Amino acid sequence: MRPFEFQRASSLAEALDLLARPNARALAGGTTLIDLMKLGVEAPATVIDIGGLPLDEVTLADGRLRLGGLASNSKVARDAIVRAQFPVISEAILAGASGQIRNAASMGGNLLQRTRCAFFRSHDWPCNKRAPGTGCPARDGANAHHAVLGTSDHCLAVHPSDLAVALLALDAVVALQSNAGMRRIPLASLYRLPGSTPDIETVVAAGELITHIDVPQTELAARSGYLKLRGRASYEFASASVAAAVRCEDGRVAEIAVALGGLGTVPWRDRSAEALLIGESLTDAAIDRFCTALLAPARPTEANAYKLDLARGAVRRALMRSASC
Repeated sequence: MRPFEFQRASSLAEALDLLARPNARALAGGTTLIDLMKLGVEAPATVIDIGGLPLDEVTLADGRLRLGGLASNSKVARDAIVRAQFPVISEAILAGASGQIRNAASMGGNLLQRTRCAFFRSHDWPCNKRAPGTGCPARDGANAHHAVLGTSDHCLAVHPSDLAVALLALDAVVALQSNAGMRRIPLASLYRLPGSTPDIETVVAAGELITHIDVPQTELAARSGYLKLRGRASYEFASASVAAAVRCEDGRVAEIAVALGGLGTVPWRDRSAEALLIGESLTDAAIDRFCTALLAPARPTEANAYKLDLARGAVRRALMRSASC
């Protein structure tokens, strides 16, 4: 680990001033940042402890759920309102990491954890994400667990967050605060596809901090659920996951939201594919047409093409569990 300056912010204003410094990073739970610093992958000049700031609210008011950027994953997952009205959030959190990590990890930190693979984490390999322009060994190497959606010739790494998939399905909005003011970003616009610059993962600017996430309270959210397929029962990234919610009227789909995890370089949702199911009964044929459209942009390798079949099965199970058609 390289030397760095450590500062503890006593107020949001102080935290924002410190974050405005070059190469400064915020530290909340630290479950990813500290790990990557130990590996020498992350090397901030200044680390700002923001753990003491009053940004851990979990409240429901005016038709929206507000999750503070420093609310712990465990606190959100066990909240009675979240479990009853936004079950996909609780289920997604509980499907991720371990109990100890969930206790430490924050909402903002979860959303901004680095998209990473084994090549990114090791200096024994080149990596365009870690060192732009050095190459992507996953293209022709071990890529069975890599992405099939949103990939480029420069990066195949899978986005790791279960929470982000759930929030994408619920049309969440992320509030970013800096000394220049606050801006609100739909979670659907928060992440960047790797393209030729996989080292730039989000639209979050230097000096910005996630203060809270807002989620609209809807009947669709109350019907939502999360299904995660993985190689072992805990502490494992998804091979394929689905956040899904369906509301039917007269036996036909009136509203639907489906987001995928484990397959994309970013959390994946296709509203044009969802539109194919509006007004339809949830038959096997209709779900197959939806999955074909949803997965049409996929660029699988020989080693990870199995993820497409996993996703089809997971989508069908998730939709049938959510629907009352």
